[in-house]
Amino acid sequence: MASQTLSNLPIIDFTMENLKPDTNSWLSARSDVRRAIKEYGSFIALYDKVSAELNNEVFNKLKELFDLPTKTKSQNWSDKVYYGYVGQLAHLPIHESLAIADANTLDGVQSFTNLMWPSGNDNFCENMLKYGKKVAEQEQLVSKMVVESYGLERYYNSHLHSMTYFLRTIKYREPEIDETNAGTDIHTEKSLITILHQNQVHGLQIQARNGNWIDVDFTLESFVIIAGDASLAWSNDRIHSPRHQVILREKKTRYTIGVFAYNMGTTDIPQEMVDDEHPLQFRSFDNMGLLQSYFDNPTCLTGETAWSYCGIRA
Repeated sequence: MASQTLSNLPIIDFTMENLKPDTNSWLSARSDVRRAIKEYGSFIALYDKVSAELNNEVFNKLKELFDLPTKTKSQNWSDKVYYGYVGQLAHLPIHESLAIADANTLDGVQSFTNLMWPSGNDNFCENMLKYGKKVAEQEQLVSKMVVESYGLERYYNSHLHSMTYFLRTIKYREPEIDETNAGTDIHTEKSLITILHQNQVHGLQIQARNGNWIDVDFTLESFVIIAGDASLAWSNDRIHSPRHQVILREKKTRYTIGVFAYNMGTTDIPQEMVDDEHPLQFRSFDNMGLLQSYFDNPTCLTGETAWSYCGIRA
């Protein structure tokens, strides 16, 4: 039977002023987060720490960024896989993206800004840095709820100190006549958590654990949280890392920002995640090695990257 297409993901409210640890609101949201990442690997977060003014500034700057010459954008390069410019792909002609490493730090954002605008662009740098910091705080909030929900609070501080935040700005231009409207291949994330934000043009589709595909509609005021293969392995397959893709549903240009949280050290599988019902299924792994494996291993498009990279097969 063909997978069913549904709408929409669970919606979890992070805007409440009293959303503080150990309050009823916190415990309720924490329970909702755990349920969502188990069944869907994803949810929509209502989060008001990124103001409407900052939203508008950032998305206005994306157009300015992508209007730069391809020669300039191509200077966004790194010896780390996926840490640079992607564009002019024959099978995904409408896709173009650039990467900002260490996106919650002044050094990271300033370095990218200087590369794109050697004469400077203070407004771009200021707003992207502010945005990167706020979304990193959102990831930390979600991660705190996740580790608490599994009784693993003792791992949270080490999580904070080992994380790096990588931001990718993405443009899916309006397809031309007889041109594919696919913006990405079907894939899973390799991060612990990815946070997506878009303008008002929809196109994201996510596959729940039960196989159903979901057309995800979310506004400029909300964010989509997606668990990656690193979370799947860390949780010993308790957290779902969903396959997803972008298929434009409107004849408009879609701008998206993705913030990816990676662990820069060795990720161990907590012993608390292993029991008779959940025997150990993954070895300790390196998150950057997992990301590299995504591009090196042809199984990457099937969502099998974590299993092939660090899985323990019977």
